[in-house]
Amino acid sequence: MATPAIELKGVSTIYEGERVPAIREINISIELGEFVAIIGPNGAGKTTLLETINGLLPYTHGQVLVLGRDVARFGPQLRSQIGYVPQEFQFDETTPVLVKDVVLMGRYGRIGLLRRPTAEDHARAHEALELLGLAELAERPIGKLSGGQQQKALLARALAKEPKILLLDEPFSHLDFATRAAVAELITQWHRKRAVTTLIVLHDLEAIPQSCHRVVLLDGGRIRHDGARERVVHAFAFSYGR
Repeated sequence: MATPAIELKGVSTIYEGERVPAIREINISIELGEFVAIIGPNGAGKTTLLETINGLLPYTHGQVLVLGRDVARFGPQLRSQIGYVPQEFQFDETTPVLVKDVVLMGRYGRIGLLRRPTAEDHARAHEALELLGLAELAERPIGKLSGGQQQKALLARALAKEPKILLLDEPFSHLDFATRAAVAELITQWHRKRAVTTLIVLHDLEAIPQSCHRVVLLDGGRIRHDGARERVVHAFAFSYGR
C-alpha cells in the first residue's frame, strides 16, 4: 500500500498560553493526489489543522507524518515540498518588494536561500504569474496591490514552488464571485495536471470546487464528519442551518 501524503494519528495542538486544545485527537489519512475540503464554523480548528500539518505549530500529542516523514523532525525539509497560502495575510502598503520577486520566493523552497535563481526558476515564477493573471503587475510593489491581487500573488508563489502538497487557507476570501470561480477552476486544473495533494479550507460551502469529492467537517477541534462531498455538506447545513 502506498504511503499516505498526510497522516495524523491522535494529534492535539494547543496554542501557547491556552489550556484547551485548538484541535484534539485528530485521526486522518489523506492519500497522494487527493483533493480534500476542510469546512466548519469559526473557531473549529481549520487553520490550526493546516498549520500543524505544515509544521508551523508544534503538536502536543500524537504524530504528524507528511510524505511518510515526521513533521516534528523534518519540518523544514518537508516545507520545501509544500505550497502554503495562509489566511488573511496582507502586505503593508509600504512594502517595496515587487510582485515578481514575491512569486519567485516560492522557488527558494526548492533551491535553497543561498543559491541564485536560474533561468528555469524565473520561468516557473513567470508561468505562475500568467496563470493568475498577474503578469502585467509583475513590476509593481506588492503593497500597492488590492487584497484580492495580493491573495492571487500568494497563490502564484505557492504554485511556482511546484509542490507535492498544496495547503490553501480561505484562498477566495478577498475575491469577487467571478474571480473566485476562475481561481477555483485554476486550482482544479493544477490539481488534475500535477496530481498535487490539495487541502483547501473554506467557510463558504458554495466555494467548494466541483472536483473536490471528499470533505472533512471540523467542529470544536474535532473531526465530526469525513466523507463524500454531498453527505458532509448536508450534515453541515443541517447542523448549522446553512
